[in-house]
Amino acid sequence: MTEASIKSVQCCSPTGLHSMSYKEWGAADNPNILICVHGVTRVGDDFDALARALAGNYRVICPDVVGRGRSGKLLDPRLYSVPQYVSDMVTLIARVTAHNASAQIDWFGTSMGGLIGMALASLPGSPVRKLVLNDIGPTLDPAALLRIGDYIGQELRFPDFDAAARFVREVSLSFGEHTDEQWNKLASDVLRQQPDGQWVRHYDMGLAVPFKNTTPESSKADEAALWAIYDAIRCPTLLIRGANSDLLSRETAQAMAARGPKAQLIEIANVGHAPTFLNEDQIAIARQFLIG
Repeated sequence: MTEASIKSVQCCSPTGLHSMSYKEWGAADNPNILICVHGVTRVGDDFDALARALAGNYRVICPDVVGRGRSGKLLDPRLYSVPQYVSDMVTLIARVTAHNASAQIDWFGTSMGGLIGMALASLPGSPVRKLVLNDIGPTLDPAALLRIGDYIGQELRFPDFDAAARFVREVSLSFGEHTDEQWNKLASDVLRQQPDGQWVRHYDMGLAVPFKNTTPESSKADEAALWAIYDAIRCPTLLIRGANSDLLSRETAQAMAARGPKAQLIEIANVGHAPTFLNEDQIAIARQFLIG
């Protein structure tokens, strides 16, 4: 199987231009395109296993959302939010469909990547044909959001890779059971060594700014807006929930199955937030919905 190529596209924010890196798998002339978008502190490398499995059917595009991984940073960290990310994805889609008028876009979004997909799929004239939401919905548990916000804002440095990898594993235990090799990859994808030899997490610490600016009032308004977005989606939708998730409640998931696009709901046992889709049993769920 051919490995991915790494490319980038220039995007625009109200304060300037920035680059967004993406991995591309599969045949460049395949009109069936799958865009896979990661969670808030993760990267496009998370989808290597899923992309390899589906690259025979799709041209798979896995971006590093701005502020993460190989991508650039925003000059104003207050702009690290779904509207900016949607704008960037529209630019990305224009790039990858530029020479193929018959291109079709399917979307796989984990956590934050699912919110971006919801917002994009809700727009009139949206290019999204099928939507997979991995452990995310309009109502998000406030305590879980606070946990994630605190985690994001910790500017940590580690003396060696092993210490950094142990930290990533400890804070990611909700991903469920993985082999040591898989844990090592999950860590190495989001860690970078500094010139002084220490290891850090490979994202802009400015990502924490929007979390710190959140109030109970703004959270309530955001939730109402997200439900309106969800109810506007018209494409076939699959909702995956980690059975032990502290971010997406079973009640919210059941409501999503009953309204809006009436998502097909699948729960994955012994996993919290969020399933990683590194193992074949999880990949098979995505394959069945996307390809049949």
